[in-house]
Amino acid sequence: MSEQTESFISHLVELRDRLLRAVAAVVIVFICLMPWAADIYDLLARPLMIALPEGTKMIATGVVTPFFVPIKVTMMVAFLIALPYVLYQAWAFVAPGLYAHEKRLGLPLIIASTVLFVLGMAFCYTFVFGVVFHFIAEFAPKSITPAPDIEQYLSFVLTMFTAFGVTFEVPVVVIVLVRFGLVTIEKLKEARPYVIVGAFVVAAVVTPPDVVSQLMLAIPLCLLYELGILAARFIGGPVTREESDRTDTAV
Repeated sequence: MSEQTESFISHLVELRDRLLRAVAAVVIVFICLMPWAADIYDLLARPLMIALPEGTKMIATGVVTPFFVPIKVTMMVAFLIALPYVLYQAWAFVAPGLYAHEKRLGLPLIIASTVLFVLGMAFCYTFVFGVVFHFIAEFAPKSITPAPDIEQYLSFVLTMFTAFGVTFEVPVVVIVLVRFGLVTIEKLKEARPYVIVGAFVVAAVVTPPDVVSQLMLAIPLCLLYELGILAARFIGGPVTREESDRTDTAV
C-alpha cells in the first residue's frame, strides 16, 4: 500500500507541476500581449466594423466593460498562442502510461485536432464574419442606426469560434471512431443522410437565424465528414490484439 500511495502522490505532484507550467505559459504570453489589448480587440471587431456604415462605432453599456472585454479577448489570444505548449504538457503527463501503438496515434491526433480547431476559427474570422455581417447590414432597415455592444459582440464571436472550431474536428472524431472499432466505414456511409440533416439542425441552433451563416456551417460540416471517411480509409481499421502486442514488444 505504501508503494501505491507513493506512486499516486508522485503522479499528483507531476500533474500539479504540468498544470502550473501550462498556466504560467498562458500568463506570460498574456502579460506580453497586455499593452496591445485594445488593438487586439479592434482586430477582432474589424469584420463587423467593415460591414457597418462608415463612422459607426460600437458601444459599451457597462462601466468597466471597456476594460474587461479587451482583457478577455487578450486572454483568449494568449491561450491560443500558448496552446501547443499546454498540449505538450498534457501529452508529457499521459504518454508514459500509453502503449506504443497508442502513442503513435495519439500525438498526431492531438496535433491534427489543434490545427483543425485553429483553422475553423480562422475560416470563421476571415470568411464567415464578413459575409454574415454584410448580409445583416444590408438586410437591416435604413431607418435604424446600428450600435453593437462590445460585450454582446464578444459573446457572439466566442460562440461562432467554438461552433466552427468544433465543426472542423469532425475528421478527427471519424478517424478515432473507426480506429477504435466503434463504427465501420460502411456504417458511416449509411449514416450520410442523418449527418446532413443533423448538420443543418446544429447550424440552425448554433448560428444566428439567417440562412447564410447556417449554410456556411452546415456545408463545411458535411464536407469534413466526407474528409474524415476518406482519411479513415488510409489510416485503416481498428488495431488487432496481435498488431498491438507486436508493436509494444518491438518498442
